[in-house]
Amino acid sequence: MEHSTPLVLLLLVLLIGTSYLHTVKLGFCNADPNVNCMDIERKALLKLREGFTDPSGRLSSWVGVDCCNWRGIGCNSTTGRVDSLDLRNPYPEGLDSVGDEILHTLGGEINPSLLVLKELVYLDLSMNDFGGLDLPSFIGSLERITHLNLSGASFGGVLPSSLGNLSNLLHLDLSNNDIESDLRWLSSLSSLEFLNLGGADLTKTAPYWLPTVNMLPSLLELHLPGCGLSIFPPTLPHINFTSLLVLDLSTNGFNSTLPPWLFNLTHLLYLDLSSNNLHGELPETFGSLTHLKNLDLSENSDIGGQLPRNLGMLCNLQSLKLSINKVTGEITDFIDSLSRCSNSSLEGLDLGFNSLTGHLPNSLGHLQNLRYLTLWHNSFQGSIPESIGKLTSLEDFYLAYNKMGGVIPESFGQLSSLVAVDLSENTWEGVITEAHFLKLPSLKEVSIQKASPNISLVFNISSKWMPPFKLRYLNLRSCQLGPKFPAWLRNQTELVTVVLNNAGIADSIPDWFWQLDLLLDELDVAYNKLSGKVPNSLRFISSSNADLSSNRFEGSLPLWSPNISTLYLRDNRFTGPIPSNIGDVMPSLSDLDISRNGLTGSIPLSLGNLSLLTTMVLSHNYLTGEIPHFWNSIPDLYIVDLSNNSLSGTVPRSMDSLISLRFLILSDNSLSGKLPSLRNCTGMKSLDLGENRFSGNIPAWIGESMPSLLILRLSSNSFTGNIPSQLCGLSNLHILDLSNNTLSGHIPQCVGNLSGLKISEVSDKDTSYLYQGKLKVVTKGRVLDYSPTLYLVNNLDLSNNNLSGDMPMELTTLVKLWTLNLSMNHLTGKIPSKMGNMELIETLDLSINNLSGTIPPSMVSLTFLAHLNLSYNNLSGEIPTANQFKTLVDPSIYEGNDALCGYPLPTSCQGDETPQLPSEDGEEEDDSNKLGLIISVVLGFITGFWGVFGTLVIKKSWRNAYFQFVYKIKYAILDFSSSMGKGLWKGADRI
Repeated sequence: MEHSTPLVLLLLVLLIGTSYLHTVKLGFCNADPNVNCMDIERKALLKLREGFTDPSGRLSSWVGVDCCNWRGIGCNSTTGRVDSLDLRNPYPEGLDSVGDEILHTLGGEINPSLLVLKELVYLDLSMNDFGGLDLPSFIGSLERITHLNLSGASFGGVLPSSLGNLSNLLHLDLSNNDIESDLRWLSSLSSLEFLNLGGADLTKTAPYWLPTVNMLPSLLELHLPGCGLSIFPPTLPHINFTSLLVLDLSTNGFNSTLPPWLFNLTHLLYLDLSSNNLHGELPETFGSLTHLKNLDLSENSDIGGQLPRNLGMLCNLQSLKLSINKVTGEITDFIDSLSRCSNSSLEGLDLGFNSLTGHLPNSLGHLQNLRYLTLWHNSFQGSIPESIGKLTSLEDFYLAYNKMGGVIPESFGQLSSLVAVDLSENTWEGVITEAHFLKLPSLKEVSIQKASPNISLVFNISSKWMPPFKLRYLNLRSCQLGPKFPAWLRNQTELVTVVLNNAGIADSIPDWFWQLDLLLDELDVAYNKLSGKVPNSLRFISSSNADLSSNRFEGSLPLWSPNISTLYLRDNRFTGPIPSNIGDVMPSLSDLDISRNGLTGSIPLSLGNLSLLTTMVLSHNYLTGEIPHFWNSIPDLYIVDLSNNSLSGTVPRSMDSLISLRFLILSDNSLSGKLPSLRNCTGMKSLDLGENRFSGNIPAWIGESMPSLLILRLSSNSFTGNIPSQLCGLSNLHILDLSNNTLSGHIPQCVGNLSGLKISEVSDKDTSYLYQGKLKVVTKGRVLDYSPTLYLVNNLDLSNNNLSGDMPMELTTLVKLWTLNLSMNHLTGKIPSKMGNMELIETLDLSINNLSGTIPPSMVSLTFLAHLNLSYNNLSGEIPTANQFKTLVDPSIYEGNDALCGYPLPTSCQGDETPQLPSEDGEEEDDSNKLGLIISVVLGFITGFWGVFGTLVIKKSWRNAYFQFVYKIKYAILDFSSSMGKGLWKGADRI
């Protein structure tokens, strides 16, 4: 009997609806043509129309005597009294089916003449636009009304308490308006069966909303999504709305566990608690909701634990959504339980964005009514089970971003209803053949991509095969499709998205592909070896993308349809000038990258017409001429990279108008003159002007107006003057390169304020905007190009200038510095004693200066030091030999310092006969051992020296005998050398 209760309730609802249809008669289906509407009601309706705005003339039929024939008017078939007013917007999107952009919304105000309609039981003004008008309080005087729908009609203000007078109300829908209420009037509506206040501001009712709603014993549907309720009471002593079938409390900010009383609503068919902050584990008591058909707990973020076993016993369940939570464990028991249902009703299963593990069970194939399966962004392992082919009703299959692998089974080709599949970011292996697509006539979307360039999945499809489907979306990245261009695409005339990135294709794109006459939103064939010329015939829809980067395309740059938004043609073999009309033909471009080609000529002025452009990358070409003065007309530019060309002249002053500019890369050109002010570019992240001919002082405004600067590179120019102290204010700077200029003066002591070289906490937010270009950095004695990891490099290079004075002690506070290059200057004084604090430094070059004193002992703590150059200074004393200095044994590191001694230099320190090596335990000898060694050496020297030479001085006979022996040895050596020389000459003559 308990199981039949919902059926009885549904039959009751149908009975009420049927009886209502018998009493309500719309004007266009009048059962009795002899019954006309009352004149007083006709006049009331005309007054009501006068208050409305009706731009499309929807109420133009409101003419004539019989108002029962007017559009939207319903009359009682017996009395002729108006009992129904249905003025809902028939085109809720604002456009009619023809798309002629005529608005059909009514507006204006609601005239009190509505009260004349005493028999009105049905009022629907939904999906119109009353411009924030307060809901009139006289609505509460329509005492006979049973159905009131004002949803989405742009009403505002506080709901009138007079709504509590509508005691006959069965259906109330005020959703999607800008309204608020305290709900004090709600308890009077004891007959209410349907309530929807979605989007209303009910924050004031948070402490008592549930007891208030609990006073509606007839309630069947409760919709309160997005109402700011915030409190989900854990207890409810007595439940009155036990007949509730639908409960929607989504998006309310509940921060609690699921309350136990919820599981006493045993007639529930639909439960939506999504987009809250619910937490805790899913309870086994879900098993009590045996009638449940739709359960949505998605986007709560903190619902965790494993799937309860009883959840799999809900055999009536049609849709289960648990995505974006923290559900863990395996799904085998849950799927096994569902598969035991005599006829599982499950059509939609969304478990995406959780922490589920384990394998997909073979029992998955028993859920044969399944239409939507979403398991992406978990940690599933293993392969797709063979039983997947039994899911012949499956339409959407999303398995991306897991840890799955192995071979994709051929049974995949039996999913005859499949429309969309995404298997991306797994490690699939083996071969894909025609069998995998054999019986997929409805297939529209295919995505198998991975970020890693390593290819493990191969498509081996016959060039003669004709697919049974017509794809719209094809995304294959890092899959082997080549070396030939896939011929099975030749009948895919409905393609909108084509991604064949890193597909191992070494071929030209065949003519038949260009002739498919596709209307594309994305074409990505980057990172292949495609060759040939690219025609201008491609067509694109609005906001579309094209990426042909890193191929071997040649000829002139293609010009495509004006709708294209992003164009990436970098790293090809395009030649000739940039088309002079590029900005006129493709005016919607937001991103343009044509770098690393063979383009010549000047930068066309039409680029100034690209008012939506945010990225302009023209680097690594052969462009000449001056930089144009069109920057005022491109206000949203974010990246400008013109590096590695042959541009000349000065930097245009109009670049100062680029207030959104973050990256300005002009290096490796022949630009000259003084830098113009770029003070308005206050958000600049990277300024690279290296390898040019700029002159004058380094502008102080760089430090004053660009507080977010991360990279400043002015190397290899002709800048003069002092290093401005304002640069010390660049607290985010992590690369500063002023090398190879003619700067003079001292290194500012405020260099210690460069906190970007002290702390290195880079978050995803910090790196999300980083332009992945290349930057030359001198490190480890070489010039290296950094690109993807540029944001990690910490570098300070002031080399090859005329800087003088001491090395500031503040330099040693830059503890995150990797590279410090101060070589080829005129620095004096000592190396700071606290150099050992710079614990991460890998490259230290202080060569060709006038530094003096000893090498600080603290430098033995620099355990990451791989490249050191202290040559050609005036350093003295002993070279350290501990820790990293054991590996720094190239004498050139220390040469040119005459007073330096010790290993690896040939000059031993005073008193040393052999290189001084550190003891095995790395500790210094104690003072007493040193003193004993010194005394022993001195006594040994005195004894040995005077024991021999003292005797020679005293005894003349010994002295004569000694020198006679020396002379004999001398002449014997000379005779031997002479005879050897004659022998060699004779041998040479014979030859």
